[in-house]
Amino acid sequence: MNPTRLPFPFPVVTWTGAAVRLLDQTRLPRELGFLDCCTIAELGAAIRALVVRGAPAIGIAAGYGLALSWRLGREAGEDPPRLADRLARDHDALAATRPTAVNLFWALRRVRGAAAAALAAGADPARVGEALLAEARAVHDEDVAMGRAIGQAGQALLPPAGSVLTHCNAGALATGGYGTALGIVYAAWQAGKRIAVFADETRPLLQGARLTAWELQNQGVPVTVLADSAAATLLRQGRVDAVVTGADRITAGGDVANKVGTYPLAVLARRHGVPFYVAAPSSTVDLETARGEDIMIEARDPEEVHGFGGLRTTPQGVAAFNPAFDVTPAELVTAIVTERGVLRPPYGQSLAIP
Repeated sequence: MNPTRLPFPFPVVTWTGAAVRLLDQTRLPRELGFLDCCTIAELGAAIRALVVRGAPAIGIAAGYGLALSWRLGREAGEDPPRLADRLARDHDALAATRPTAVNLFWALRRVRGAAAAALAAGADPARVGEALLAEARAVHDEDVAMGRAIGQAGQALLPPAGSVLTHCNAGALATGGYGTALGIVYAAWQAGKRIAVFADETRPLLQGARLTAWELQNQGVPVTVLADSAAATLLRQGRVDAVVTGADRITAGGDVANKVGTYPLAVLARRHGVPFYVAAPSSTVDLETARGEDIMIEARDPEEVHGFGGLRTTPQGVAAFNPAFDVTPAELVTAIVTERGVLRPPYGQSLAIP
């Protein structure tokens, strides 16, 4: 089943005036639906449950969440000190939902900073709320623009016709609506290139099989889904021109945290002489973290490994290991594509240039 085709860029996160509306990615590809989060508790639960996922999209949702927090406080009749206390609590609650994706903390700092600046300037609560919402919208709009710029820079790395292997979902669904890794594919198609995509299914939650395949089909891009363990065969057969993934955090030295399963793809790409590209906005770069070993890796519920869609696939009583991300060392990354262009090693220098 292919639900109704979405307009592009996708409406992944929307501010309704009373809620943060999320395209519910847990329901794809079976059905297309949306979830309105009317409280911070609902939004936090939706982020943890991967209703919205992907580092840029999480940051955008959290930014709108702070605008929602302020609105709820004003509706409750709270004075400015209590509003500020509420905003601080809700900031911390949203920051605690996903510890690895740096865009979340970047967006929260930026939107909360807009409130702090407005308060310092003596703005009344209504104006502070306007400042919060304006900054959240700016974060959203800038992400779409960055996705387009990443796409334009990255598509030049791809041949006129060929194939790309990707892992997890770093497309429109993971961002403000355009994409990072898949943004490169979309830009290549717009430039007249004919690029087909091999999408790892991405166990245990199948973001590649469910989300990447759905959005590429939705946009008319040829896509083939494969089991994660089949990627090595594709690479050995010479059927992949480039591996392109997104990122949830990039260290100052160029180490890349991304969905677990990315690191072995980088190793395989190096073994078979295939370039390994990482596409992400500059907000994903964490210059305060020097090495991949310093990144906190989210450990998710082991039950996600024990089955899918309500069907248990492991024996009762066995343990499961479920890290959400792994880290690819910088020496395995051919280039990092941001809205600033194609960055090459040494990343300690290229990432640090404003």
